[in-house]
Amino acid sequence: MTRTRIGFVVGLALLALALAGCGGSDNESSSTTTETTTSTDTTTTAASGTTLSASVGPGFDISLKDADGADVTTLPAGSYTINVDDQSDIHNFHLSGPGVDVATEVGTTGMTTWDVTLEAGSYHFQCDPHSSQMNGDFEVTG
Repeated sequence: MTRTRIGFVVGLALLALALAGCGGSDNESSSTTTETTTSTDTTTTAASGTTLSASVGPGFDISLKDADGADVTTLPAGSYTINVDDQSDIHNFHLSGPGVDVATEVGTTGMTTWDVTLEAGSYHFQCDPHSSQMNGDFEVTG
């Protein structure tokens, strides 16, 4: 009977180890390639002079968000401060549109602040080395 119990306990221990090995970690998600773009079903109507948050990395994520954390899809024309959090040295954040063409450097990380004036028109942001999968667009209204 003792051998049966020892065998049962060893079997449970092996099962527990096997299940623990199948769990994975959050770090695995950073190696997954995903396309991130802003959706067109939400409209952000930030006031002129508002601070926006841009982020790129550490995985294959890129975003531009308003003060409430919502994806930017539409903004009124005006002056904005954009705080860019570049979290990966293999990416950059590049914003372009009427009167604006600014980018962080590939190969560096850190916080960058841009003061920009957005005019009516279409704007695009992307990671230059991964532009086909890391990009987004928004409109600025007059």
